[in-house]
Amino acid sequence: MSVRPLLVMVLATLPTAVATAEPLAVADTSVSPHAAVRPVGVDEVHWTDGFWADRLRVCRDVSIPAMGELMRDSRYKPFYEHFLIAAGEAEGDYHGAAWNDGDYYKWIEAACSSLAVEPNAELQATVDEAVRAVVAAQRADGYLHTPVLIRQRNGDKTAQPFSDRHDFEVYNLGHLMTAGCVRYRVSGKRDLLAAAERAAQFLEAAFAEPTPAMARQAVCPSHYMGLIELYRTTRNERYLRLAQHVIGLRNLAAGVAGGGGDDNQDRIPFVDQREAVGHAVRANYLYAGAADLYLETGDPALVEPLEAVWRNVTQKKLYVTGACGALFDGASPDGAIDQSEITRIHQAYGRNYQLPSEVAHNETCAALGAVFWNWRRFLATGEARHLDWIELAMHNAVLAGVSLEGADYFYTNPLRVTDPAPTELRWSRTREPFIVSFCCPPNVVRTVAQLGGYAYSKSPGALWVNLYGANTLETDIDGETLRLRQETEYPWEGQIRFVIEEAPKKPVALRFRVPNWAGGKIDVQGPTHRYKLGEKPAPTRVHNEKGFHEIKTAWRSGDVLTVTLPMPVVPLESHPLVEETRNQIAVKRGPIVYCLESIDLPDGVQLEQVGLDVDAAFRVLPADESLHGARAIEADLSVSAASPWRTLYRPATGGDELSIKARLIPYYAWGNRGPSEMTVWLPRR
Repeated sequence: MSVRPLLVMVLATLPTAVATAEPLAVADTSVSPHAAVRPVGVDEVHWTDGFWADRLRVCRDVSIPAMGELMRDSRYKPFYEHFLIAAGEAEGDYHGAAWNDGDYYKWIEAACSSLAVEPNAELQATVDEAVRAVVAAQRADGYLHTPVLIRQRNGDKTAQPFSDRHDFEVYNLGHLMTAGCVRYRVSGKRDLLAAAERAAQFLEAAFAEPTPAMARQAVCPSHYMGLIELYRTTRNERYLRLAQHVIGLRNLAAGVAGGGGDDNQDRIPFVDQREAVGHAVRANYLYAGAADLYLETGDPALVEPLEAVWRNVTQKKLYVTGACGALFDGASPDGAIDQSEITRIHQAYGRNYQLPSEVAHNETCAALGAVFWNWRRFLATGEARHLDWIELAMHNAVLAGVSLEGADYFYTNPLRVTDPAPTELRWSRTREPFIVSFCCPPNVVRTVAQLGGYAYSKSPGALWVNLYGANTLETDIDGETLRLRQETEYPWEGQIRFVIEEAPKKPVALRFRVPNWAGGKIDVQGPTHRYKLGEKPAPTRVHNEKGFHEIKTAWRSGDVLTVTLPMPVVPLESHPLVEETRNQIAVKRGPIVYCLESIDLPDGVQLEQVGLDVDAAFRVLPADESLHGARAIEADLSVSAASPWRTLYRPATGGDELSIKARLIPYYAWGNRGPSEMTVWLPRR
């Protein structure tokens, strides 16, 4: 895309929509011209019981207030205080990571999302105070990046915007835009939204005549999603044009000597990319932003890279838990003939089938970026495959990032942990209340707080059931109210009961996602009165190309449908080119991936001795309250009698084997019962 035509962006602001609080959608595609489905509001769904109700309760009652206090009292880093210093209301220096402003905006977004579902006067006052500090710190021209502003205030004349592309300025501003939109939709208050608009207009001027160096100011590009959400909220087209412009600037950055590289996905133009490379969070934010742009413009040039990269990840670079970003450090393109193309990568996608377990990086934010990307692709296509990844990631890779009690966090998420580790690794294998790179904790919290917005979607004449869990929904379909109740012990049981409480007079299609792990099998029964007294059966069909089972009829209050999904325990093996897990077995039931913790082994049995037969007997255990109601699986495991390893190699022997019974627990719940070794993959016996 040419840069020059976009100089017209510096125009007078178009009329901005004025409204009171409105339903909080995750990516509001309610009028997006290229959306196949529309989201329901986060506040239209209330989790009532079971799995997600528990996770939302912990998020609301523990995670959000504890994180807000941590960010305010400066016990680790002065998040809130940085804004006071930048505004001249306090004295001090900047102490923290360059992206800490963005972390604070994510917390504000999480708190506002929680308030949308459950009002809380104390939390509302805390948010109001936080927003006041943010707005006070913003410069008159819209620039807001406290590391630079504080240095300037303290007399550092070298402190200038965009002097270092790795300073995360656009990342922070992107999260400011998203938080401003969320606060406005929830409360009707325009203060943070106005700050977001000023920030966008600052970027508009800054990128009007971009140099190649400025074109590369897109590290961890949350501003793509932020600008498009700002456009959706205000209907001001300058923000959409700016989003097109800054995404198009990647073409200018690509191939510039000493500039672009795979770590930031700008070695080649985005439209030419066919493989996921480089820093996984930066990559997934890019893909989410491009998917957002497609929803508004329908640009066909965006589809092929988005589809090719999605296939590359899901077929060759995705962990069984839905996590991604295998490498702490590496090089890309790995093994390239042209050595000048190779760049260092970190926290990154590796080469195809490179999926280590013990030294897996798997940053929590990378899994969350995949959720954002897949959600936007689902909104554009209506295809269940994108929800399958969301469900897998949320139940495993994302929830593993936060403790069951809600106040401690992981940054990385390995699939195997041993003591001692095979090599010294940077990030802790124990969840902690504060991580120096604090981007993941508020990202988890805001996404869990918004999960109701992912549970359903709608299109003309249809409600789409995306995620299963006990909840209530009240929304409108073509201007008429639809209220229903979902009753289930999912993900521990496969039976889900839907009770229609109020329905439109016109026929409505209910579309139930058929998860990929169910093998296309779904049983839908009811309502029984549709099949009696000569009435015509309700039309039913499976959308094979979309992955949904549809029943369409004129619903009545009191109608009940029961959806049943098969939930056997399934041993899994990986592609033989995944060398780290060849001849090993993982265990999955429904959307839940299981692991073995050493704490569940008998005394004297080491993790390295234990293996699993693909035909082993499994038994699903009752709810374990010590694991917040999770269902463990009892398995028959084999124990090798071979002596402990002392050398790098030794003669192979069959060795006698014993059989023991041990518990496998959900992967997301590991590390909550004290120090322990853990593995998802077990040697195949």
